[in-house]
Amino acid sequence: MKFSFKNDYSEGCHPKILEALSKYNLDQQNGYGLDIYSENVANIIREKSKSPQSKVHLVSGGTQANLIVISSILRPHESVVSANTGHIFTNESGAIEATGHKVHGVETKDGKLRPEDIQNVLEVHTNVPHQVKQKLVYISNSTEVGTIYTKKELENLSEFCKEKNLYLFMDGARLGHALTAKSNDITWEDIARLTDVYYLGGTKNGALIGEAIVINNVSLQEEFGFHLKQKGALLAKGRLLGIQFQELLKNDLYWELAEHANLQAEKIKEAFQEIGADFLAETDTNQIFPILENSQIEKLSEQFDFYVWKKIDSEKSAIRIITSWATYGAVVENFCNEILKLK
Repeated sequence: MKFSFKNDYSEGCHPKILEALSKYNLDQQNGYGLDIYSENVANIIREKSKSPQSKVHLVSGGTQANLIVISSILRPHESVVSANTGHIFTNESGAIEATGHKVHGVETKDGKLRPEDIQNVLEVHTNVPHQVKQKLVYISNSTEVGTIYTKKELENLSEFCKEKNLYLFMDGARLGHALTAKSNDITWEDIARLTDVYYLGGTKNGALIGEAIVINNVSLQEEFGFHLKQKGALLAKGRLLGIQFQELLKNDLYWELAEHANLQAEKIKEAFQEIGADFLAETDTNQIFPILENSQIEKLSEQFDFYVWKKIDSEKSAIRIITSWATYGAVVENFCNEILKLK
């Protein structure tokens, strides 16, 4: 059977989560996120991010988090700006548009939005009231091409959004990988301070399911629960999510798992560098995008699964390799050996 590097959610969950789910299985708890585990998670997140005013809501998945957050913030005539690689623009089957809001996709080379990118959208939407009004900026950290924001970039974005009366929302499906990347200079506290809303992803970092939506902007907190319920995200057995995040945040397991995935990707990246491969983007998270000859891709695909991400020309394509919290050393060593044979 081929080993898959297609994503970071092929495995189930970390064993400690299974143990905890079993341990607390017969404990009776309140439903709909009012269990003690979910409440503990909210307190931990507020404490660790030094953001006591933040409200925390646990949901099952990333697309669900994105559409609920965005649709809860925007009025019917308002829209969202995203990089054209952004998950809401490319991989959510029009979920945001289905809630009645336009997504403006911006061309970027590295998956990151900058103030000038947003300004360009604003400048071509001034025919009030005949055009939609931009109100929210959506970013991902790490991005869909594995890059991360620097502290200065995030500060610039946050300042720009405040000046233009825009909300800043960070998709954190892989936030763990971003904040444990070697080049990262952003803290969890910075995220809470510089964004209006973000979420901490569990699905792609050791949980069975789950994302923790964190609303930092007090003005966006009221009645958010109604949006959760209406969109089918308020689980009766919210304990399922609470127990998982409680375990992930205990003793920094969440960050350890993300760092492990990054380190495995780094080993693989070094093997590709050794054979002289170029990369679609410069990354030090758990996603890498080496550019290979099509014949080399065919050879690697005999033993390993991965996505052919982008055609470069008639002879070369970029592939996407993703490592996870559960990617073990022996498989990485084997993969690296096969990569070196391509030289």
